[in-house]
Amino acid sequence: MSAELEEFADLIRMSRSIAIFTGAGISTESGIPDFRSPGGLWEKNRPIDFSEFLQSEEARRESWRRKFAMESVLSKAEPNKGHMAISSLYEQGKVCAVITQNIDGLHQASGVSDADVIEVHGNTTYAKCLDCAGRMELEQVKEIFAVDETLPSCEKCGGLIKTATISFGQAMPVEEMRRAAEAALGCDLFVAIGSSLVVYPAAEIPLTAKQAGAPLVILNREPTPLDDYADLVLHREIGETLAAVTKL
Repeated sequence: MSAELEEFADLIRMSRSIAIFTGAGISTESGIPDFRSPGGLWEKNRPIDFSEFLQSEEARRESWRRKFAMESVLSKAEPNKGHMAISSLYEQGKVCAVITQNIDGLHQASGVSDADVIEVHGNTTYAKCLDCAGRMELEQVKEIFAVDETLPSCEKCGGLIKTATISFGQAMPVEEMRRAAEAALGCDLFVAIGSSLVVYPAAEIPLTAKQAGAPLVILNREPTPLDDYADLVLHREIGETLAAVTKL
């Protein structure tokens, strides 16, 4: 291995409580588009703000149209080498938490317990009521929406149903952010993977770990604004890099 891969592997070997932080870059290798990249869906379709979703039936319909248009891609996605490498470290007891900006559920599919995955931007594999937080499965929403694009409502309280994701303008989940900060403060190595580290407040989490004394490793194909703060920066392919350094 190269010197930087050896250094990364050594940091993993010496650590007992690793906090993993992942962004869209790890899931692109599973065929899931990076929405923010040039030519991505957010260039073609303006994101629907949360306030617009609340106020406009047409905005809610458009939100569900986009969701179901993407469902064929998301439903076929499977964990890749990067996810499996993290899962391997988790099974060895080295990972205290997987903090993710991703909404695809692939960390859980790779074998990481749902209890140890902290989804700071929510999850797109199911829907929730915005009033009572009751869960609704997507298949049920799809059946309702298939009839003249009828908007779903909560069977318990009649509230608005939305994918269980955090939209633009929507408040970050308080409990998940608390748990993420706790993991950052308690870890002995923090590894940020596949994130541009430009979306706040989630991008503050790696700095929290660094300020608490944990070494910070950033693995991303492109430079990030936090590279200068990191102990080790690797601009490499994610899956093959993680597979190489986790063969301990």
